[in-house]
Amino acid sequence: MPETESFVSVKLKPGQEDRLRAGHLWVFSNEIAGVEGPAEPGSLAQIFTAGGESLGLAFYHPNSLIAARLLTSKVEAIDAAFFHKRLAAALAYRQRACPGETSFRLAFGESDGLPGLVADRYGDTVVLQVFSAGMEARLPLIEAALKELLDPRGIFLKNDHRARQLEGLPGECRLLCGTVPERVAISEGGLRFWVPIGEGQKTGHYFDQRENRAFLRPWFKDRAVVDLYCYTGAFAVNAAKSGAKAVLAVDSSGPAVALAKENAKLNGVSEAMTCDEADAEAVLESFASGRQPFRPDLILLDPPSLVPSKKHLPKALRAYAKLNSLALKALAPGGVLATSTCSHHVDRESFVGMLRYAAGKARRAARLTALRGQAADHPVLLAMPETEYLHFALLEVL
Repeated sequence: MPETESFVSVKLKPGQEDRLRAGHLWVFSNEIAGVEGPAEPGSLAQIFTAGGESLGLAFYHPNSLIAARLLTSKVEAIDAAFFHKRLAAALAYRQRACPGETSFRLAFGESDGLPGLVADRYGDTVVLQVFSAGMEARLPLIEAALKELLDPRGIFLKNDHRARQLEGLPGECRLLCGTVPERVAISEGGLRFWVPIGEGQKTGHYFDQRENRAFLRPWFKDRAVVDLYCYTGAFAVNAAKSGAKAVLAVDSSGPAVALAKENAKLNGVSEAMTCDEADAEAVLESFASGRQPFRPDLILLDPPSLVPSKKHLPKALRAYAKLNSLALKALAPGGVLATSTCSHHVDRESFVGMLRYAAGKARRAARLTALRGQAADHPVLLAMPETEYLHFALLEVL
C-alpha cells in the first residue's frame, strides 16, 4: 500500500469468515466484532478474521447494513491502475460474451470485482450508476480508466436509484465529462433502438433482457402479442419484426410510449405495432374479463421490481401473482405467457412457486417451457446469489 493511504482495521466475529472465503463479497454490520481507525463512509478497510488472518481489502461504511464490500483478497493499492485492470477485464469478457456488439453492460458491480458500480456502454457514450460510498469517492479514478480504455465522447452519471440512500448518497443525474446527447441509437440483434440518456429508466436500456428477446423471436410468428410494461418497446419491436400478426405495446409512461412509437418507426414496423399509454394491470383485467375486442395469443409481462427490500417480499409476491394470474386467465389454450421478475430478493424457487400459485388461481393448466435468466453481460457470481436477479419464464396454457 502507498504510505499516504491509510485504512481501517475491521475484525470479524468468530465463525463469520466462511462465506467470505467461499467468494461472497459482503460483510454485514452484525458480523463485525470491532473497528479500529478513521471509519468514514467509503474508507478503505482491511478485513481480519477473529483469529487475525487477513481476508483482504474492502470499502467500509459505518452506517450501512452492508458494512464492507470486498475488493481484493490481497493488500494492494486501490488506485488508477487497479480500476483500469478491473475494467479492462470486464471489457474483455463482454467482447467474448457479446461479440461484435458496441452497446452492453460493461460492469456489473460485484460480478466484475467492482462492488457498487454499474457501467453501461452505448457506443461512444458511457452511463454510470454508483451504489457505494467507496466507489463514489473514487469516481476520478474510474473516469480516468474509462477514458484510457474506451475514449468515450462522454460519461453520464445516472445516480437516481433509491439504493443510494442506504449509503447516505444523494440522488443526482449529471454529466461527468465530455458531451452526452439526450438520446443515442444502438443496435441489438440486428434491430435499432433509440435510448434516452438521463431521463429514461435505469441507464436507458434493459440490456439484461437482450437474450430473452432473441429467444422469443420464433414464438412471435402469427400471434397477437400484448407487451405490458413495454418501456421503449424492445420486446414489442422484436415481436413485430418476427412476424406477429398484431402487437399492442402498453406502458404507463407517456415518454416511454412516445419512444416506443419512434422505435417502431425506426425498424419499419409502425403499421404492425400499436402503442398505448395505459395501466398494465387495468389492461390485463380487461383482457381477462373479455372486454377487449380480441384475445391475445402471447402476453409479455415484464413489470418493474416490486421489492425495495426483503421485508416487502411477501406483498410483492402477491402482486406478481395477481398480474400473472390475470395474464394466464386472458389466454386461451395454446396461448403463451412470457413473464419476468427483476429483484434479487425473489429467488428462482420463489418465482416458480409464485407462477404455480398464479396458474392455480387462474384455473389454468400451464406447461413451463423455458426458465431463463439475465443476459451474459450481467454475469452471476456463483458465491453471491444477490447477483442473480432476473428470472424469465415461458408458459404455455394447455
